Parts: sequence; structure tokens; C-alpha cells
Amino acid sequence: MGIKTYIKLASALILPILLIPLMLIMLITGDDDTVSMPSNNIETASSISVSSDVERYRPLFEKYAKKYGLETQINILMALTMQESGGRVPDVMQSSESLGLAPNSITDPEQSIDAGCNHFKSVLTKAKGDVDLTLQSYNFGGGFISWVQDGRGGKYTPLLAKQFSVVMASKMGWNNYGDAEYVQHVRRYLVATSANVASSKQMDVIMKEALKYQGQPYVWGGNTANSGFDCSGLTQWCYKQANVSLPRTAEEQYNVATKITESQAKAGDLVFFSGTYAGKFITHVGIYVGNGRMYNSNDSGVEYSSLSNAYWKAHFVGFGRILK
Repeated sequence: MGIKTYIKLASALILPILLIPLMLIMLITGDDDTVSMPSNNIETASSISVSSDVERYRPLFEKYAKKYGLETQINILMALTMQESGGRVPDVMQSSESLGLAPNSITDPEQSIDAGCNHFKSVLTKAKGDVDLTLQSYNFGGGFISWVQDGRGGKYTPLLAKQFSVVMASKMGWNNYGDAEYVQHVRRYLVATSANVASSKQMDVIMKEALKYQGQPYVWGGNTANSGFDCSGLTQWCYKQANVSLPRTAEEQYNVATKITESQAKAGDLVFFSGTYAGKFITHVGIYVGNGRMYNSNDSGVEYSSLSNAYWKAHFVGFGRILK
């Protein structure tokens, strides 16, 4: 967390703005972005996978979540703590700097959780309930919120986080700025429940429809049976037949999916990739069918693909589950 200290010093030179107690540092700059996602003001998973070092503090998280009106965010707060410290240091939420103190100045875990929950609530309010924008700002500083809300849609996207990191690293003369994938790193500890897995009946409907198009060519921008399909057009169309609504693009589908691990993935989940072409963070999506395979529309056409293939392994991001 040393980056926060450097950011705080640099921001004093860049912005002549008084820091509000318990708010993150303020930094403003950046480029535009057109991708957006809905505000997410509730947890998107009903359980978490964290270490016993973090789990032991659950009563304190429940206590201070109630104090600050964050009862629906307990698992988010604990996942954040897992990312910040793993529960291995007294300042478990790395809250010292939000109080204007040096890193790890807090020596009482309860004080850290109290301050961290209070700070999270302040940032969540500024982010207008967008939990992912709040999480990313916990790492970048509150200036990320101002930047996103300044004509860039006002909501978190992975692409905006990457742009902000690049712009600020260049401005500061640093090799990198913060963790642009902080949201993903926090959310990997959130676990979807089995109730959210596509039923076998739904999967049958999805694959019955999908297999109609096996062997057809990839069509950029295609999202209907008549036009043909690109990757996200195929998933959107096939899931629609099972009364599951998906947004249009691969990145938007990634944004609304609950992130799950490979060991949790089941047939009917989605699998996401990055860097298959220049541009957005998430650039490809397929339907996971189990046994390390997916069904997808790629440059070779609509087909089954092995996730162990070197190309897909190199671009793999993770699995997602759509909540119904």
C-alpha cells in the first residue's frame, strides 16, 4: 500500500484542495470512455472465500457495517480486507492513511475496521452507490470518482480504471499507478451460490439453440440468427432463448456477471478473455460447457474450443455467472 503515500504527496502539488477527513486523496485527469455499467449498490454474491485470518473479524465487520449502514456490504468489506492485508497485520483494512496517518499506524484491528467502514461509506456515497467505483477508488484515491463523474458516464468500468492508471502514471513519471484491476482482485473472493447456476433445463435450451449455428462464420457485430454472430451476440441470443437477459458486448456481460473461480465454474457459466483484439479490457466471451471446454464464435467460426489451447490460456481472464 506504499503507493497511497506517494499519491498523497503528489496530489498536494497537483490539486490545491483540502482533503476531507476520512476521504481518499483527490486526483483529476484522464481520457473519455463510452462503456458503462449499472450502479451496483448491493452484494453480487451471497458468500465469500477468505482466509481464517479475515473471517475471525466477521463480528467486527457486522458491528461496524451496522453502525455505518453497510449491512448489505459485509462480504464486500471482508473481500476488500482480504485483498488489502489478508488479515495478517493489525491495520487489517489499511485504514491509517484515510485518517491522515502513515501506513500501518493503526495497531488495533477494531479501530482499523471502524475507520475503514466509515471511509468506505463516505466513498460509496460520493460514488452514488456504485460499489465497483468505490472499490477502485479505495486503491486509486477519491480523484478517480471525480474523473469518472466528469463527463465519463459517472460509473465504473474496467477500461476507465486502466485509462486513469496510465494517465496518472505518465503524469507522475512512474512506471505504474495503483492497481487498475483492483475491483477484479477484490471480487475474486466473492462466491456465487449454487442457486445462481443455470439449471440443466436452461442449459439444454441454450445449447440446443447454439448448436444450430455450429460451423457458421464469425460475423463482427452479428447478434441474430439472420445476421450471424460475433462472440457476445451468440451468448446474448442463446441465453435469451432460455429467458436469461444479457447485455450486448462481452465487456458488458463481464460487468454484470458474478466472478467465480475455475473450480466453481459449471456448464452454463460464461468464460471471458482479454486482448484478443486491441481496445476494451474484455474482448471475447464463450459459453462454458464443462470439462475445460467452451462453445463460442471466434475467427474460426462458431465452434467448441478447448480452454487448454495455448491461445485461449494466454488471453484467459476468468469465469462469470449470471444472476437470475
